[in-house]
Amino acid sequence: MQSISRAMSVAKTLAAHANEKGVTISDLAKECELPLSTMHRLLQAMIKQGMVEQDEHFKTYKLGMVWLEYGLQVYDKIDYVSKIRPELERLSKEVEESVYLSKPLGTESMVVERIDSENNPIRIYDQLGLRIPMHIGAANKSMLAAMPKSKSESILSQLVPGEQIPPILQTIEQIKKQGYATSHSERTEGTSSVAVSIKDSFGQIFGAISIGVVSFNLTEERLEFLTSKVIETGTNIANKLNSHN
Repeated sequence: MQSISRAMSVAKTLAAHANEKGVTISDLAKECELPLSTMHRLLQAMIKQGMVEQDEHFKTYKLGMVWLEYGLQVYDKIDYVSKIRPELERLSKEVEESVYLSKPLGTESMVVERIDSENNPIRIYDQLGLRIPMHIGAANKSMLAAMPKSKSESILSQLVPGEQIPPILQTIEQIKKQGYATSHSERTEGTSSVAVSIKDSFGQIFGAISIGVVSFNLTEERLEFLTSKVIETGTNIANKLNSHN
């Protein structure tokens, strides 16, 4: 179990530096808090499994293609291309904003897709694979609102102090009544979001669709428009997921 935990620590560190040319073994050892000799053995084992690649020229390490391979295999299982992506593309085109699909992962969610509008140079950019605590943001709160109360309370109890839970639960109840969630400057100052959760044919939470906008562009009329469109898209995707065709 220790070796698995260490390997995942290396993978997370390399993923955090994915936009760079790689990470040196000394930096990896420092960030993962492991001895240099241990890190060397671990990297060699991960290279053999395709989990890590070494750049011989720069003497750095980066994630191997096996992660992409497995990710694409999982991606393909959710009938994404035929049922979900067209709806996200349509929504982004109609509202001319960035649109996101998030999936719940325990006490966090993960951004698994982002469709940017070509007509809007000012975008809210959340990186694919980004994990966000479930009590933050419209997408996450919409998913909490779709859960049984006992489950949402359990998740919140692991994320925030007890005295902070009641006001969040009040917000969740409001989301249940209105059928959508909004957030303003919760994670990133000057940004807003509107979202709806989606359930599959088994009644399980599939994820959440959200629209991210810059707050200074957001009027009451604009918010109403975005809300109607994200609700429409959420309904369309849910219907497709529940269809047996």
